[in-house]
Amino acid sequence: MGQILAIDYGKARCGIAATDDMQIIASGLNTVETRVLMEFLKKYFTENKVDEVVVGLPTDLKGNVSEVETDILKFIEGFQKEFSGITVHRLDERFTSKMASFFISQSGKSKKKRQEKGLIDKVSATIILQNFLEQRIR
Repeated sequence: MGQILAIDYGKARCGIAATDDMQIIASGLNTVETRVLMEFLKKYFTENKVDEVVVGLPTDLKGNVSEVETDILKFIEGFQKEFSGITVHRLDERFTSKMASFFISQSGKSKKKRQEKGLIDKVSATIILQNFLEQRIR
């Protein structure tokens, strides 16, 4: 059994989270500039067995997808060509950034650290992955 990877995709950078090999625990992994995301994934996949990838689906309160969705769809298309054996799932990522900010503020981090966008992206990816794991159990 391999890991499940989650990507909180953004125009500038992407938060990455991964499960353990038993697919039980979601942990923040990294924040990667979007322009080098595919290079990061190629390297990561050579060093780790990954079975599935979850990509956040950015929607607003009314269920409309945000403008970054166009970029995400292009990324997924390229990803599926490059890594045809890895299943891609989508998961609504509504409120994950707000939840991430809240959890970071509760962790006792300094105000400067709490406002770090990269940390928020990584925690958001972890929340996306944890939500995915919880939905699988149901």
